[in-house]
Amino acid sequence: MLVAGVDSSTQSCKVVIRDAATGQLVRSGRAPHPDGTEVDPEAWWLALQQAVAAAGGLSDVAAVSIGGQQHGLIALDDEGRVIRPALLWNDTRSAAAARALRAELGDAELAARTGSVPVASFTSTKLRWLRDAEPANAARVAAVALPHDWLTWRLRGFGPSNPNLSELTTDRSDASGTGYFSPTTGEYDRELLSIVLGRPAIASSGQVMLPAVLAPHESRRVAVGSPQLALPESLIVGGGAGDNAAAALGLDARPGDVIVSIGTSGTVFAVSPSPIADASGTIAGFADATGAFLPLVATLNAARVLDSIAALLGVDHATLGQLALEADAASGPVLVPWFEGERTPNLPTATATLSGLTLASTSRPAIARAAIEGMLCGLADGLDAMLAHGLSARRVLLIGGAAQNPAVHTIAAQVFGVPITVPIEGEYVADGMARQAAWALAGERPDWPVAVTREIPADGRPEIRERYARARDAATTAVE
Repeated sequence: MLVAGVDSSTQSCKVVIRDAATGQLVRSGRAPHPDGTEVDPEAWWLALQQAVAAAGGLSDVAAVSIGGQQHGLIALDDEGRVIRPALLWNDTRSAAAARALRAELGDAELAARTGSVPVASFTSTKLRWLRDAEPANAARVAAVALPHDWLTWRLRGFGPSNPNLSELTTDRSDASGTGYFSPTTGEYDRELLSIVLGRPAIASSGQVMLPAVLAPHESRRVAVGSPQLALPESLIVGGGAGDNAAAALGLDARPGDVIVSIGTSGTVFAVSPSPIADASGTIAGFADATGAFLPLVATLNAARVLDSIAALLGVDHATLGQLALEADAASGPVLVPWFEGERTPNLPTATATLSGLTLASTSRPAIARAAIEGMLCGLADGLDAMLAHGLSARRVLLIGGAAQNPAVHTIAAQVFGVPITVPIEGEYVADGMARQAAWALAGERPDWPVAVTREIPADGRPEIRERYARARDAATTAVE
């Protein structure tokens, strides 16, 4: 028995095909996505077909699940047609709409009802922008789907030629990033949706259709097989998930596991048995892909901090790490790495600062270490916010491109003060969806192993965090 997992991310579509019993990778494929913050969803559908073909097709696959970038808005009319190009999570034209919704309802009310305070990335703010900027398009909205919802729908044989909007499906994790769903109750908040749209959530054919929310083990069948994909009629299609929840499932994360993903942006998220509602907006109180919850904190400045300092020093990332380990902890300058403003804390106009320079500390190793310490301290502040809400952290799992640097491992153990686990580099979103597909196929969560490249014991150096906190607070005061 084979199962397939799909990751439809901002940059590309990845497909992995694994043995359902053991989780062993059998084959894989990928295809690029176009650049931009708004994209015709047909480009994602074409990329999915190309990635599936590169992976050897799905004709021998028993089950498949699709994960994808969160928050993106796909608005459909009552004939199943895409009304306008999809607005991606990183399209910030909805920032004013986010502020308007927060002013109308209040942060505490929004956090209590949806688990999160909406920002420009959320689907609800993009719908509000559509209402204000493109009222004619907003009036045509008959259904709202997220990227993985729409791709699952198309994979099952629906679309403009078979526009059954009632067959749209999603899962708790991705629904919890819309801004009109309660992770606690597991239900949509249609009153909020009406406020977002500025009218009753009714279209010409009736109530605005929202995807049915499937449980982790639930699935649907293919209705009309796509000729491009040659799908077996018996193919089971799982509910899918948002990308972070899919990655957590791919890592088989459990309560007590904190995942720190260091990519272009940084994320800190953890599996929690109970929901979190943070009125400050620091933590997004998402649901996960297993029936639990996935509180998440995001930072804007992550791997590109290392890119910038490596370029300044004229070295590659490996040499940057070697230099950093030559410097003593907490004895050199402190970098507050807000090169692109920052989301956590919410200071979009902030800039980076390098403080504490002396003749003795102005060295290449000291500056290299300051870059890694500063990047990790920003993420550790996010973990602190979650710990303050009662979460526990028995270990940190480091993933993402920058997480492969040995110096990042060593310094992370000092900054976070808990054991560090570094899984092998992999496609954890797609792997999580393969796990979900196997779950839907067998009826129980698969117990596949996760290979690890390194484990580092806790080596807490509180002085690193203390020095960073002083520099961070001074930088915050300067911005405010």
